[in-house]
Amino acid sequence: MTKYQPIVLPIERAERRRNPRWFDTDWMLLSQLARAIRAMAAAHVRPGQVAIDLGCGSRPYADIFRAAGAIYLGAELDGSAELMIDGGGRVDAKDGTADLILSFQVLEHVRDIDTYFAEAHRLLKPDGELILSTHGTWLYHPHPEDHRRWTRQGLRTDIEMRGFELVECVSLVGPLAWTTMIRLTGYAFALRKLPVVGRPVAAALALVMNLRAAIEDRITPRAISNENGCVYLVRCRRR
Repeated sequence: MTKYQPIVLPIERAERRRNPRWFDTDWMLLSQLARAIRAMAAAHVRPGQVAIDLGCGSRPYADIFRAAGAIYLGAELDGSAELMIDGGGRVDAKDGTADLILSFQVLEHVRDIDTYFAEAHRLLKPDGELILSTHGTWLYHPHPEDHRRWTRQGLRTDIEMRGFELVECVSLVGPLAWTTMIRLTGYAFALRKLPVVGRPVAAALALVMNLRAAIEDRITPRAISNENGCVYLVRCRRR
């Protein structure tokens, strides 16, 4: 693996995703997602494992896997990472390179999920695992495209039809809280357009509505949240 040179990126965007602030409109989701990824990495990542992050972007969770002892490699379409993804979705790495494939908030943006899962399967060693998060429910957000949302059952089906066994599924942010988050996103977008006072007022509103969302998520029965998550974080085994 010595041929791969670590890429250094600006940390501001990655840090905000990993450690969101109370006045961020997506604080509720990002804080739960980062916490769940940390827990999964601590429980299942072993020192020396090679982890390839498909569609790594600003690689917000790279430090979590490095801290667990993994050799972290990003993969991107634009050449901004250690590994290049070509126009057909193929990663410039040999079969069986990785112990772990990582995919965080990418799958909903993938046009051809058959190719995406096939490439994850190809890159993994026979005993490798895929750790993936994607939306159950959220607003349309093209980067540059946005194709899908999943139910818990639908995500399991799509994964297990494509060469993987789902072994763990964590549901993040139940329906009471994510409806509050969606309203907050809309209010904040409108308020920030106001001159001078718009951004401070939007931040104050976010503090209040994030507290409300935290309370709502705590009182929502787990059985409801499990089947109606804003995001699902899954761990899958290569078959």
